[in-house]
Formats: sequence, C-alpha cells, structure tokens
Amino acid sequence: MLKSLNTAATGMTAQQTNMDVVANNIANVSTNGFKRSRAEFEDLMYQTQKEPGAASGMNAVSPNGVQVGLGVRAGAVQKDFTGGNAQVTKNPLDIQIEGAGFFQILTPDGQAAYTRDGAFKKDPNGRMVDKNGNVLQPEITIPPDVSGLEISGNGEVRIIQGLNDAPQTIGQIDIVNFVNPAGLKALGKNLFAQTPSSGQAIATRPGLNGTGYLSQGQLESSNVNIVDEMVNMITSQRAYETNSKVIQASDQMLQTINSLR
Repeated sequence: MLKSLNTAATGMTAQQTNMDVVANNIANVSTNGFKRSRAEFEDLMYQTQKEPGAASGMNAVSPNGVQVGLGVRAGAVQKDFTGGNAQVTKNPLDIQIEGAGFFQILTPDGQAAYTRDGAFKKDPNGRMVDKNGNVLQPEITIPPDVSGLEISGNGEVRIIQGLNDAPQTIGQIDIVNFVNPAGLKALGKNLFAQTPSSGQAIATRPGLNGTGYLSQGQLESSNVNIVDEMVNMITSQRAYETNSKVIQASDQMLQTINSLR
C-alpha cells in the first residue's frame, strides 16, 4: 500500500489539532488575562532506503542517501505569555499586573492556583476572591465600612474609613513568578497549576525580581490578535485540504494499479 495514504492522514490529524488550538484562541478573544496558544509540530520517523554517506562505489560515498518521511505529529502546544492590552474599568477591586507574574489563589480543595485575571470581588466575609469564589493569597479582608480603597503599585492595600481619617494599611498583595511559565498546566477558569516543568512558584513583591507592578482600576485583556488567528485558520484549512488531495491522488494511483491486466 502507498505510504502516502498514512502520511497524508497524519497531516490531516495535525492540522485538525492546529485548528482546535486556533478555535480556542478565537473563542477566548474577550477573556480577561487569557494567553493565546500556538501548536508546534515535529516530523515522524524516516524509512531509510540508503544511508547518507553509504558506499556507492570504489572510493565513493552517497552524498545524501534516500530517506522517506512518514508524516507529522503535534509536538507541543506553546502558551504565549506576552501581555495583553489594558482595559480601564475604574473598579477599585480590578487589578492588572503590568509585566510578568501571577496572582496566587486558593481553590476549594486547598490547592494553590495561579491566574492573570485580576477581576476580584468581595465575599460575604469581606475577603478578596476571584469570580469563582477562590480566595486571593495572601488573604486580604476589607472591612464593611470603608469609604476608600487604594492598592499601590507594589501591592500595598490601604483603606480610608472616614473622610477625615488617615489611610491605614490592611494587607499586602504579593505575586508569584516561575522560571518557565510556559510549563504551567492550564486548568480552565483562567487558572494555571504548577508542574515540574514550570518550576517552583517564587513569591515576591510586585516590581521586584523581574515581576510587574500592579495597576488598580484596570484589567488585562486577552493577548489574542484576531487578524493573526484568522490567517492561521485559513492556513490550517488549506493545509488540511491539500493533505486530503494527497489521499485522493494516492487512491487514484491505487485504482490505476488495480486496473492493470
């Protein structure tokens, strides 16, 4: 049987994976703090009919050899952690990290998770939580009778309770960074989990050790560029169609062989 049938089939499978990645990027174009993904591919093993450098005669060697590839597969899906644009909301609990770093939150099962989505709320106890109720770490509790809330660039949280009262500090928002953020595991709900590939979480004050400062009253939008994704979608679609043409051509060649008398 022609190897091109299976080779082209691997190409169609790879482009389907590529299309799935592009579709997820486009679907999350309005998701706060979302980081686009990029599918990366690698060629499969080769069938070697003649080794490169094999002897081809007296005192002569083959300069290239004969190797036929057997297809492609998805090698990785890489996260792009470049920053998204700022979206001004003027909500005092909306916070953007202007640079590297993640907010650390505590999930209901007691595990630490990390997010770039700084759209925080207050729970019934006054604690700062994300939209799913996960508590920000270190825990910040805002009293019910505050008239003003200020979060500085280095994460210091101050409140004003009366118009004539001096601001008082109630907590400190730290952020964490990783040696390899691309190695984090995406959990959905704008959350990431630490993995052996990402390295250990390194907690620090905002603005230190290469991390970004905090900006109150604004959010980080998705870093998806819709034009780039549309181009990637068209490229993936055409590559998928071309691989299907290879299968059709291989089928026609087999029909020709079968019609021999």
